[in-house]
Amino acid sequence: MVRREDLLSRRGYLAGDDERRAKELMELVENDTVDAILCARGGYGCHRVVSRLDADVFRVARKPLAGFSDVTTLLLWQLRCAGLAGFHAPMPAQTFSRECDREALVGLLCGEALRGSEAPLRGTPGGGGAAEGRLVGGNLTVLAASLGCPWEVETEGAILLVEDVGERPYRLDRVLAQLREAGKLAGLAGAGVGSFEACDDEAYPSPAACEVVEEALRPLGVPLVLGLPFGHGPENVPWPVGATARVDGDAGTIEWNSPSVAIS
Repeated sequence: MVRREDLLSRRGYLAGDDERRAKELMELVENDTVDAILCARGGYGCHRVVSRLDADVFRVARKPLAGFSDVTTLLLWQLRCAGLAGFHAPMPAQTFSRECDREALVGLLCGEALRGSEAPLRGTPGGGGAAEGRLVGGNLTVLAASLGCPWEVETEGAILLVEDVGERPYRLDRVLAQLREAGKLAGLAGAGVGSFEACDDEAYPSPAACEVVEEALRPLGVPLVLGLPFGHGPENVPWPVGATARVDGDAGTIEWNSPSVAIS
């Protein structure tokens, strides 16, 4: 394991200033003794550093990058700017308690396929048949924050997977409307809904957060899977961002072949 002496640096709500954090990540990418990069936690701050990263260096190194939540920004950036797949995956400081999720992440990092009854993402059937496409997505709020940026999420022909935490239903509605009006929901091959942890509003219990998301996605008429075990909830099954996959809305499954880190 590699760590810098200033790993615990603080600047307000950030782990040090932007230059320090970007430099730390680039050092890991360039370090030949580092085989993979597993982010410790999410929170906020990735949007501030991606412009300081070197996509060409990332592309040459081709190292697996794993994380979720705020790390959605890094996964989008390297997919769009460096042509690299990554892994929406549990992190040591968040949802890393389930042994099966940790083992699944190790399998993905080692290039193993998760298929059939072994360990695809399984949820509740939402109908719509089956389709194939590239897996994209992550934290819903962070996805919307990518709009207008060089790493803006690309959804045409993709299978969009979303999750969130601590966002009230009306705020999720606003984010989904933003994505819809930006054309990011048109042309999807399919969609999947993960956990929306601590998102329901006791003052306004209806509609629930997941109902708001389903209401936005179901009219698209594409294969839809609900209740998938990933996100900020107790289950966080890893999945490869950028890999080609098959979504079956009638069976409630999403499965993929062994992903390659470099996809373009």
